[in-house]
Amino acid sequence: MDFGYVLKRAWEIIWKFKVLWIFGILASCGQASGSGGSNSGYRFSSQNDAFTHQVELYYNQLNPAIITLLIVVGIIIAIALVVLVVLLGTVGRIGLIRGTVKAEQGAGKLTFSELWREGLTYFWRVFFLNLLIAVIILAGVIAAVILSAILAVGTLGIFLICLLPLLCLIIPIAWLLSIFIEQANVALVVENLDIMDGIKRGWQVFIDNIGSMIVMGLILVIGISVIGGLVIGLPLLGVATPAVLGIATGLTDNIRNGIILSVVLFVIYLPFLLVFSGVLRAYTQSAWTLTFLRLTTKPSPLPAVEAPPAPISEESPPAQIQ
Repeated sequence: MDFGYVLKRAWEIIWKFKVLWIFGILASCGQASGSGGSNSGYRFSSQNDAFTHQVELYYNQLNPAIITLLIVVGIIIAIALVVLVVLLGTVGRIGLIRGTVKAEQGAGKLTFSELWREGLTYFWRVFFLNLLIAVIILAGVIAAVILSAILAVGTLGIFLICLLPLLCLIIPIAWLLSIFIEQANVALVVENLDIMDGIKRGWQVFIDNIGSMIVMGLILVIGISVIGGLVIGLPLLGVATPAVLGIATGLTDNIRNGIILSVVLFVIYLPFLLVFSGVLRAYTQSAWTLTFLRLTTKPSPLPAVEAPPAPISEESPPAQIQ
């Protein structure tokens, strides 16, 4: 497979059809997750006992019915956000796949409404495909954990020592699974398949072209997504610096001012973060779609060319008529 063509063509598509950036932003929904801050929060609470005590008194004065209502409202909001993230992320992925296919078919213009409608057409199939794969993976992980626990108890912990080298395979296995999932999604949308056929087709393309998939995966996942994600996320370190420095001092005023400054900086950087993430997601999804198309589209057979008639030699004697 011509990897250079795929990478170049993917960039040409998303640069020409910038509406795909919007679907890249949608497809990025739910992929980023925040962590950390628990240690600093613990330090803040441990060094500000008076503030913590006031907060506890405030919550103790609340009516239990109000607390219950707040919990219920919080759960409803959380569920609504999850549903919204799933909807936008799924439609965004479908829009990128369909947009890339249309661009390869010679479309001169792509509109948001057109790709959005087509995204809704494939929504439930793509959603349940990914849900089914996630359930299978989760069931496999749970079964492996339970089996490992039983064997660890039965062998007095010796099995866990033997298991350590196998844990090193988790990252490459998860990486290969992500490539297969990409191909299954693309297969379902490109060839208009149902859920099971999409999984079978994605697996077939993945296995039949395992070498090309690994190379493209190294380029897109490690060479572009990881490095690009680090570059995009690097400014967030500067955004968090005022809050971290304020918490490090342990002073209430410094903590408040640091957090406020970090929030302001984050709001300023957020539009750039969304655009950069959308472009990166659009590029990788377009490249995966082009990879599928290049590996599954058979070249058109050359037309049969008739052999020219043999030239008549001038030296041959003319035929005699009897």
